[in-house]
Amino acid sequence: MASLFPPLKKSFLRLALFNIVLLFSLALIPEGQGADSAAGKLAVTPPMGWNSYDAYGDSVTEAEMLANAAIMKEKLLQHGWNYLVVDYRWYDPEAHDNNSKKNAELTMDGNGRLLPSPNRFPSAADGNGFKALADKVHAMGFKFGIHIMRGIPRMAVKKNLPIEGSDLHAWDATSFSTCRWCYDMLGVDGQSAAGQAWYDSLFRLYASWGLDFVKADDLSRPYSDFEVAAIRKAIDRCGRPIVFSTSPGETPIEKTDHLMKNANMWRVSDDFWDDWKSLDYAFDLAERWQAVGGPGHWPDADMIPFGKLSLGHRSHGEEHLCKLNHEEQQTLMTLWCLMPSPLILGGSLADYPADTLDLITNDEALAVNQDSLGAKGKLISKKTNTEIWAKELGDGSKAVGLFNRGEHPRVATLNMKDLGILGSVKVRDLWSRKDLTTVKNKYSCTLPPHGSRLLKIQAEHQ
Repeated sequence: MASLFPPLKKSFLRLALFNIVLLFSLALIPEGQGADSAAGKLAVTPPMGWNSYDAYGDSVTEAEMLANAAIMKEKLLQHGWNYLVVDYRWYDPEAHDNNSKKNAELTMDGNGRLLPSPNRFPSAADGNGFKALADKVHAMGFKFGIHIMRGIPRMAVKKNLPIEGSDLHAWDATSFSTCRWCYDMLGVDGQSAAGQAWYDSLFRLYASWGLDFVKADDLSRPYSDFEVAAIRKAIDRCGRPIVFSTSPGETPIEKTDHLMKNANMWRVSDDFWDDWKSLDYAFDLAERWQAVGGPGHWPDADMIPFGKLSLGHRSHGEEHLCKLNHEEQQTLMTLWCLMPSPLILGGSLADYPADTLDLITNDEALAVNQDSLGAKGKLISKKTNTEIWAKELGDGSKAVGLFNRGEHPRVATLNMKDLGILGSVKVRDLWSRKDLTTVKNKYSCTLPPHGSRLLKIQAEHQ
């Protein structure tokens, strides 16, 4: 045992010296050039795109990514859907969740950084990573992103691999915290020089691949302050603008200030799936977060589970088409647009019914989500099973959502005084793309169970 002390002492001294140098260098960064200013320069409107998880779980392939990209290019890109994201465990050759519990060998470089497995992503052969796939996606007009688990691979720690760009090693970086549902990683001590060096090395690699988006999992619940901040610093130093998303929820709302300084989007819910109970609860979460966010920083209601899900039983239950009926799908889109939440589709794009495709290509509704003002939707009326939400728009008009959370048809009434409007107003139904009769004082309509309307309200003489 005594033989361990000299190298251990040397390691501690080296680590302490590195920390002193790091802290001194950070003190020299001028005010306004740290994480607080950098985070808000991206995602000035909520990101829109497609993520592989709802359809393919942890086993998506390069061919499947490109097949969905081709459909996106044909049907969705012109409507603003421009992010393509590879989710969850792309580094596992066997693509099997249980491998994380078996300490299976994962694909990584000599510095412990995970790489896409070439048997699933052929263009990643010879250590090329996601560079070739990102280039293809960019050439199609998209932005490209990946999912990562927070921390450092267990295998990198076990082998004590060197951290690229430093004289430190994997063992120096880890906090030994664990994720309760994925065993691939150990947490990183974000306060240490080695922990920061690890994340710096990771994002230098991602920048070289040409990434535009990173979703970091096991970071929002429980919330990891120091790892969130370390990732923010690593992004700022990597030389490439990368949107930073944290997951999963429910993210603690008391972390609002920290989130606004560091993240571009953060999950307000646990994994959201295609059932009314989850959608009904999303209203409560939206109300909780209605005062938080804006350009560069968006509470995220999670992916939109439309189309065919869990192909070959690969993500959540048996393969099936979205179980939300059309009214419920419209309600989801209305709420997500008004919050506004990032809009990230999840199902196989080859299997979207025509009425669902019509929802996600309705430019008038999407414009509410993407409005340049970036105002938050606010709950302005809540009565038995009915809610009315309103959002200021950049042209001076207001977007209004009327919702029926109940099991029976209900009349919802919008009083214009609740919008601060006097006199006659012009009302347009954005889902039907039709102007309605000019009204004064109030507007009423009957909503079906779980149904909604999305209106644009404008003073007649504005």
